[in-house]
Parts: sequence; structure tokens; C-alpha cells
Amino acid sequence: MSPALNFRTLDLNLLRVFDVVMAERNLTRAAERLSLTQPAVSNALKRLREAVGEDLLTRSAHGVVPTPRAEALWPEVRSALGRLRGVLAPGEFDPAADAANFRIAMADATAALFMPSLVAQIEQGGAQANLRSLPLTVRDPTALLERGDADIAVGFFPETVAALLAQGANALLRRQRLSEGEYICVMRRGHPLAKQPLTLDAYCAAHHLLVSLSGRDTGLADQVLAGLNRKRRVVLTVNQYFTAGRVVANSDLLTVLPAYFIESTGYRDQLVTSALPFALPSLHLEMLWHIRNDRSSAHQWLRARLLDAVQALRP
Repeated sequence: MSPALNFRTLDLNLLRVFDVVMAERNLTRAAERLSLTQPAVSNALKRLREAVGEDLLTRSAHGVVPTPRAEALWPEVRSALGRLRGVLAPGEFDPAADAANFRIAMADATAALFMPSLVAQIEQGGAQANLRSLPLTVRDPTALLERGDADIAVGFFPETVAALLAQGANALLRRQRLSEGEYICVMRRGHPLAKQPLTLDAYCAAHHLLVSLSGRDTGLADQVLAGLNRKRRVVLTVNQYFTAGRVVANSDLLTVLPAYFIESTGYRDQLVTSALPFALPSLHLEMLWHIRNDRSSAHQWLRARLLDAVQALRP
């Protein structure tokens, strides 16, 4: 028989840790939500186990698994914490109880990459959140976020990020890097240039497709080529990665894409890649939001879920 729990000496913060771990079933994600380190979460669970007198969670290959005692305790703990939250912090976001609508601006390939995992988290966690994916048609989403037309913008924003770094603490936007990648040249299987290493002369002599979310007729590759006193012919400019994949898979046009977007085109099996014959800067996928949302518990929950979606894609 397990020893009786001394409620007078129980640290109630342990129950909050227990609640979040039960919801996430993963110590790393729980630590992120609680703004704690993973060792701190593990220590809290150890203290709670000692207070209760028996194990509440066991480790598994994918996270943690609750014991029958934990399953029995959790509804009561969650209910009690919810009542306390309603009295002490009525503005705190509870994803399982509070309905929320979020708007995320991103390119089609970014949405195809992250949305399946994001939706799975909402469905599996019983969250009441609804998502709206907005098309990203600008290089700088500052105005979009300042006007409140989007809650978060996800994409490659080198000029915006440089401006934010220059503004320092005075910046009105906040940022977090989601992932890093590189640009590659993409062409159809059987393309004549796929049979040998791609040279600068061959690249410039070929015809090209440009993906431009803003509709501009020049891209990063054109800027680098200009610095080399070279240029290329862009036959077609589109603003969707899916369209780019379909056109390139059925023509002799070359295009430049982020390596991790190839799968999002839907034409991976019909495409081959080649290293570019010139250097392009590394691609940093960023998440941007307005400072007014920085401390919003609902917004913090959404940002944590986006980070989880990125983590789920890593090998």
C-alpha cells in the first residue's frame, strides 16, 4: 500500500508540470511549454512520484506513457487547475477548452511541409484552435503583421531579419529561426544537363523558371549572377512551388529551390537536383510575429506547436 500523500507539504507547481506532461506525453515539448529545462521537468516528476508514493509515468521510445494511477489522477488535477486558472489568471490560454483562430502567412510549399504535422497536433491534443493559412506574397511581412492581418509569418526574410537586428530592442517584430537549408538547381529527369556536373556556362545558356512570391522578375540567383557579370533568361515566373515543380517536370526549364521544398512540389520522383555552379547564401526559415503577441499565452502555444512541427520533420 502506498504511503498517504501529505497535501500540506505538496508543491502545487508539481501538479502543473504533471498536467502539461500528460497533455504532451513528451518531456521536451512539456519543458518548452513550461519554459523550463528538461532536467527540471524530470526532477519535478520525480518529486511528485515521491509525494504520491508510486510511479505515474514510464519512458517509451516516443516520450512517456502514463500509468493507470496517472490516468485516474489527471482529470481531477486538470479540473482543479482549470478552476484556479479561471480565478487567478482568466486570460491564460487553455488549448483544450478555449476556442481560438490563428492566421499564418506562408508560401504553398511551407504550408505543405508543416501543416500536416500542425493539424495532427491539434487533432491529437484535442485543441479547439482553428488555423487559416494565408498566401505569402511579399518579401517583407512587416506591414502584414503590424496591421494584424496575420498572427505569424513563416518564410525566408533576409532583409527583414537584418532590419530587426539593426533595430535591436526597438524592433516591433520578434523572430525565431525554424530551420536552415540550402538552394539547389532542379530539373526534370532525363534533362540533358542532368548527365554531368552543372557548369556556369551551361547554367547561363539554359532557360529558367523563377519562383517569386512577390511577383518580381528577378531573384537571388540573378543578383549573384550579376555580380559575376553573367545573366540568365527567365522564361517563366510563378509564385507557387507546386506550379514550379509541375512545369519543370514537363519542360527543359531549370529552377532554383530550397532543398527541403522538393517534396512539397508533388513531383519529387520526376525531378533531379544538381549543385549550383555559384554560391548562394544559406536559407534560413524564420517565424516572425508582432511584439504585441509576444506574451500572449495563446500565441505562445501556437509558436510552440510550429516548433514541434519543424522538429517532427527532422530525422
